[in-house]
Amino acid sequence: MMISLPIFRLYAKQLRCAMVSLGLLMGAQSAVAGIDIVQWQLGNGAKVYWVHNAARPMVDIQVDFDAGSRRDPPLKAGLAAATSELMRWGVREQIGSAALTASQVNEAWADLGAEWATHVVSDRASVTLRTLTTPATLEKAVALGARHLGAPLLASTDWERLQSRSIASLRESLTRPGTIARRAFLATAFAGHPYGVLRTQASLAAISSADIDTFFANYYRACDAKVTIVGDVNRETAHTIATQLLALMPAAASCAPLPSIPEVPAITQAVTKKIPFPSAQTHIYVGAPAVSMSDQDLFALTLGNHILGGGGFGSRLMQEVREKRGLAYGIYSAFQPGTHLGEFMMNVQTRPDQAEKALSVMGETLANFLQNGVTADEVEAAKANLIGGFSLRLDGNAAILSSVASIAWYGRPLNHLSNWTKRMNDVTVEDVRRAFGRVVSINTLVTVVVGEGDAVSLAR
Repeated sequence: MMISLPIFRLYAKQLRCAMVSLGLLMGAQSAVAGIDIVQWQLGNGAKVYWVHNAARPMVDIQVDFDAGSRRDPPLKAGLAAATSELMRWGVREQIGSAALTASQVNEAWADLGAEWATHVVSDRASVTLRTLTTPATLEKAVALGARHLGAPLLASTDWERLQSRSIASLRESLTRPGTIARRAFLATAFAGHPYGVLRTQASLAAISSADIDTFFANYYRACDAKVTIVGDVNRETAHTIATQLLALMPAAASCAPLPSIPEVPAITQAVTKKIPFPSAQTHIYVGAPAVSMSDQDLFALTLGNHILGGGGFGSRLMQEVREKRGLAYGIYSAFQPGTHLGEFMMNVQTRPDQAEKALSVMGETLANFLQNGVTADEVEAAKANLIGGFSLRLDGNAAILSSVASIAWYGRPLNHLSNWTKRMNDVTVEDVRRAFGRVVSINTLVTVVVGEGDAVSLAR
């Protein structure tokens, strides 16, 4: 019996809620014990990562390409996102199949009760497919997905509409102080690297339909795609899905490595930027390039950041800035590792007259953290919190898909999930102190303040 998608979603939501308490009792290790990742390579060079999950009659699929925004030409920032967006708007005519416009494609997916989406981040471009696994539905969904990948319409008239909409959306976003602060931080911290190249109204206006065609041809290559499949399908079916999804993509003349991208330039001294803006809240970003996905200290950094500013009300930044002094409603810190050095950052919003004090307390808290490290009690509490919540982060196909796709893209070991709890448990107080001391320096931080009041630097 086929279950309608809305009814199935309601059932799945109810099931997740009912299982939360049980998941907490059983712990993280039992949740990942059954996540067995199997990997193989197709004849065209694409790599497949498959996890069998029979809990629901569905399959979630993600295909990743090295077509993220780091591939944008500097004067045409936004090209990767434009290409990705248009890949779901329509498909070209093929032998035996008529062309489909954006509205017709949307109707076709709705009729199937399936979902097709595209997404771009700095390192990669992704397409995702979610469908029921009844044979007729699965076959039609994969066939339609293959047309999106192999023969997207990429029509010039569609781009003209999207271009106007994108420019208007960007213009509107630049009226918000949070957006201005975030963009200024990235452009400053990653100056000289694609991570710091941001779309502008001029760069969007410079993109032509021909640019989109060329970008698609250059970077959407089956030969180096990563296909992740999670759900109620066996290995044979997973192989068929991956093969058919990529079957219509143009064969590359060669699969030579794509042009290399230089590493993020080092910051040698602290930088402070004050941007006046009439706002009831001053928006502050502080941080710097710090860590890549290949860093061996990711577990220590993750645990340490949980103590510093990633652990909610129990974190040091929250205690010092909010609880003790009432300088902000909330504050947090985070690492965002990538293929290249990704950011470490702290973010807070506060009243303009409190901005200088908030920055001072942030600086003192970080300096103390770097100099004196963490305590054994803090480490044990952070481990309990992170490990206890790990199973909930792998609740369902979509969550597993995201984790496995990341493993596939960044070349992590296939046993990464099953070893996660042990690796986190092995982190010591000294590991945290050493790792933070290596990747974060109080004297090379970028500070961006957007709002009223004077800016201060955290450098000492």
